[in-house]
Amino acid sequence: MTDLARLVQALPKAELHLHLEGSLEPELMFELARRNGIDIPYDSVEAIRAAYDFSNLQDFLDIYYVGMNVLVTEADFFDLTWAYLTRVHAENVRHVEVFFDPQGHTDRGIAFDTVVAGITHALDRAKAEWGLSSKLILCFLRHLSEEAAFETLEMARPHLDRIDGVGLDSSELGHPPSKFQRVFEAAGALGLKRVAHAGEEGPPAYIHEALDLLKVDRIDHGNRALEDGTLVARLGREQMTLTVCPLSNLRLCGIARLEDHPLKRMLALGLRATVNSDDPAYFGGYVNDNYIRTAEATGLTADEIVELARNSFRGSFLPADEIARHLAEIDAVVETVG
Repeated sequence: MTDLARLVQALPKAELHLHLEGSLEPELMFELARRNGIDIPYDSVEAIRAAYDFSNLQDFLDIYYVGMNVLVTEADFFDLTWAYLTRVHAENVRHVEVFFDPQGHTDRGIAFDTVVAGITHALDRAKAEWGLSSKLILCFLRHLSEEAAFETLEMARPHLDRIDGVGLDSSELGHPPSKFQRVFEAAGALGLKRVAHAGEEGPPAYIHEALDLLKVDRIDHGNRALEDGTLVARLGREQMTLTVCPLSNLRLCGIARLEDHPLKRMLALGLRATVNSDDPAYFGGYVNDNYIRTAEATGLTADEIVELARNSFRGSFLPADEIARHLAEIDAVVETVG
């Protein structure tokens, strides 16, 4: 293990941009398909893995939604979530803020209660066994209607003691944040945190809309903000967290080479960037892989890696005292490593 990899492993980290359905590894997809008698267009784990090859966001989403079909029972959602938590616990991740896509399940006839029960059972077990804390964020699928988003928010009402925020994901182009302004206002009135994917494929204008219309607490991705100097200055001034996903950007051809990734530039510009895995089963790497491979490709220094880990807690929705505790743990690691 290199010195860089040892540092990444040693640092306590939070992950703020993770789609649970995107952590569905081929082995588990195949197992759940057999367990539930679900037909999928692949006859082996190897065939599924071979299909995990995309040229853009929509190509990825097509197979992503096929994978969702194998998730049927509460046990399925528990197994999916537990498999992810087990992996990141081994990577010294101490806190996760995970997305789930209820519309991808309720539209298939799966009860909202079933989805939440399976996920939260796993989150509770991780907290009890490892002290791994979590927040759960309900995402609206932006290619669906505002009306459908409102219906999903209504389904969530009995579970607001377990749901901490709302997000906006799926196909970005042609579905600007403004489409969901009213449902985000309603979510805010319920006391939910608000985040949104913006500036992954969509233009800087989508980031402006997420800030000004959706009143988001955090921007997911945000890479294309760098095309707008005024926006960069605002994000830096407001210390708006960007949940950056380097290997996702590479696999979806947002960048041609990992060496071209803007993460190091974001830090140099004073932006509160963080490192996350997005949909790790599909994009070939969990959170430590994203740190290590991006650091190696772009020349991130040890100090920059530490700053990214600190940002992951600063940008979280944890209480201030818990953030301070995690930052102190990072300081202790730096002192030991240094």
